[in-house]
Amino acid sequence: MTSTSFIQRTARQFRREVPTHLFAVGQSVKLKGGFARLAPAGDIYRITGTLPPRGDSLQYRIRNDDERHERVTTEDSLEPVDISQSGSGATLIERTFAHG
Repeated sequence: MTSTSFIQRTARQFRREVPTHLFAVGQSVKLKGGFARLAPAGDIYRITGTLPPRGDSLQYRIRNDDERHERVTTEDSLEPVDISQSGSGATLIERTFAHG
């Protein structure tokens, strides 16, 4: 056995599967409520980017349209938002342009 084949075989054994992000860029999410959370838990955010893991949890860049900055949070701090039910009967145009 050559050292090259040993290295290749060993590398295959230790190769980790790359985790996949649960949320997609552009998807609407909200922060789960929690102790000492700086952002209001009811605000809706949009995923603006995916980031590498932090520990065992994947990270995301998120943004609320009412804020001038982005936030970074982990996947376990987010939950999906069903836009069709979040407007309480308002149409997409009404929700987008604040009822006129």
